[in-house]
Amino acid sequence: MRKLSNVYRLGVKELWGLFRDPMLLAFIVYAFSVSIYTAATSAPQTLNRVPIAIVDEDGSPLSGRIVSAFYPPHFVEPVMISLSEVDPGMDAGLYTLVLDIPPNFQRDVLAGRRPALQLNVDATRMSQAFIGAGVVQQIVSGEVNEFLQGHRDATPPPVDLALRMRFNPTLDETWFVGVMQIINTVTMLSIILTGAALIREREHGTIEHLLVMPVTPTEIMLAKVWSMALVVLVATALSMLFVIEGALRVPIEGSKLLFLGIVLLHLFSTTSMGIFMATVARTMPQFGLLLMLTLMPLQMLSGGSTPRESMPGILQNLMLAAPTTHFVSASQAILYRGAGFDVVWPQFAAIFVIGCVFFAIAQRRFRRTIAQLA
Repeated sequence: MRKLSNVYRLGVKELWGLFRDPMLLAFIVYAFSVSIYTAATSAPQTLNRVPIAIVDEDGSPLSGRIVSAFYPPHFVEPVMISLSEVDPGMDAGLYTLVLDIPPNFQRDVLAGRRPALQLNVDATRMSQAFIGAGVVQQIVSGEVNEFLQGHRDATPPPVDLALRMRFNPTLDETWFVGVMQIINTVTMLSIILTGAALIREREHGTIEHLLVMPVTPTEIMLAKVWSMALVVLVATALSMLFVIEGALRVPIEGSKLLFLGIVLLHLFSTTSMGIFMATVARTMPQFGLLLMLTLMPLQMLSGGSTPRESMPGILQNLMLAAPTTHFVSASQAILYRGAGFDVVWPQFAAIFVIGCVFFAIAQRRFRRTIAQLA
């Protein structure tokens, strides 16, 4: 009981130290609110109000159908311009896409010829330019096919492909980016808070005060783990409620309690990792550089940005030793697909084993560091 009391009181001390640091508190609030919202909404990879202009040199019913097919929210209302206005408008950056429908377009289509439409693309607007070019081609092809069906018999395709979008029917990227951002933030903040707590005590000289107290290095380490994990866990729950479900309106399919359970288990691993990194680094700038070398591979190779199946086999096997790989897999299964514990228990077990290994390594390194200070 005395050891548990020491761990509790040392953890409370860590929380008071955190609350007295306004800059760190502001960073936590920003990371779990503004950062998640802006990442999910500021740079969509889907079309959103793309400025488009159309040169209609045909003036036929078919060209009118094509013009009316471009509407918000993917495109702004098309601007009808003349051929002489194309280059000045593109040079001024007024339009991302300019579609030129040539004269006699409808007549050539009905005659069975293959008339060409010209699509001018402002390639400096990278994401919208290349995605928009493909969407414009699909729209034009669809309108032409529907137009022809009213004038001649259409040969049905031998195979009819029925598409059913599971888990994200509208292909809304906000759903994916928002949840993945909160998953990455959990990893980042847990490492930063525990590492900063240890380095802050070393820089302020309070670590020597702990050495003369009747506490063990394990108790000091456990106090930092549970206190910083509690802060991240509470921030995650609030962010899920007010940012993910509130501001972004992302529907959560699975159990939020089960997700918080995997978060808590993941925090056991990442907080231990933060303490280990803090024993390696001597100052906060060194810790920041070490964090960059560690955090980027963890986030990029864990399957959150790209599927693990598309990575080289050696990377797939190597990243199985990282808790983020199993955390991302379990979180996506719970939040997107509504999976229960009977589905994600292998990820729970893997994170627990990895966390125990990380904790043992960090504890050994922490004991050695404390012995050197003593």
